[in-house]
Amino acid sequence: MSVSQINYERLGQQLSGLIGGEDDQIANLANCAALLWLEIHDINWIGFYLVKEGQLVLGPFQGKPACTRIPMGQGVCGTAAVMRETLVVADVHQFAGHIACDQASNSEIVVPIIVAGELIGVLDLDSPQLDRFTCHDKEGLEGLVETLMLHR
Repeated sequence: MSVSQINYERLGQQLSGLIGGEDDQIANLANCAALLWLEIHDINWIGFYLVKEGQLVLGPFQGKPACTRIPMGQGVCGTAAVMRETLVVADVHQFAGHIACDQASNSEIVVPIIVAGELIGVLDLDSPQLDRFTCHDKEGLEGLVETLMLHR
């Protein structure tokens, strides 16, 4: 399945079905990570970092063990969190300050999760492919984060 074939609208419907009626944030994030792990190809890590005590702390994820804490403003996740906007990085090795939790990762997309003006975390996807993530992924993943926050 190529990148352009991912049907994010269908994924949003599946996610709504998985988390509808459940108000536990960790359970919903865990089911979202599992769903995306199964449905999005050519990724080697997907998960959430949650804001705790002014830093990003590892939350539900799928993939190899990951960095546990990321300072705000550091790496792709910390930078996206501070900027409060989605970052698509075609080659993480060219990103100043990249934090390499997995040496196999070559590209990354990070979507901030903002509720009522407050940053609560980020959704992070890594891929072993260079330039893996597109505008289609950016828009689709931002939509999925919105779906998650509707069920909060």
